[in-house]
Amino acid sequence: MHWLSRSLCAMITIFGVAANAQSPNYGVGRSPSAEEIRSYDTAIGPEGIELPPGRGTAREGAAVYAQRCAACHGATGTEGPNDRLVGGQGTLDSDRPVKTVGSYWPYATTLWDFIYRAMPVDSPGSLTPNQVYALTAFILSRNGIVEETMILDRESLPEVRMPNRDGFVPDARPDWQGPPR
Repeated sequence: MHWLSRSLCAMITIFGVAANAQSPNYGVGRSPSAEEIRSYDTAIGPEGIELPPGRGTAREGAAVYAQRCAACHGATGTEGPNDRLVGGQGTLDSDRPVKTVGSYWPYATTLWDFIYRAMPVDSPGSLTPNQVYALTAFILSRNGIVEETMILDRESLPEVRMPNRDGFVPDARPDWQGPPR
């Protein structure tokens, strides 16, 4: 079972028991089934083992981007009106850091996961895995991280080395060991 679903199960168990023990039962709600919990277990980790089949290149992603993304992120990913996706490399330690996919994000799989679950904002989850691989390739290509002709898929995407991969520090709290692997 994926680390997120184990955490979700633990929270449901903890909060479900606590809620039943501390409040009256009004006959509302029920415990989720294992299948319902699995259906929410969609997070893609850095290793990409949860990635679905599919493929895409930056060239394919350019058309999808123009149709589904440019209105919010600009024709080149730098104009907005919403978050910039392109540029910012070398600015994180400056007085005016520019946090973009290319400068800030540590894993390419995180980009795939975010696009797949949350974009486009007016219809999240409406893109196919092939469209998401292509958009991911397009954004990474615009940032100079992958070649325009590179095919991204479940094997190649986790291998993409993001410029800021080593820019994050582990949580030093003694009570936090990170998610189970």
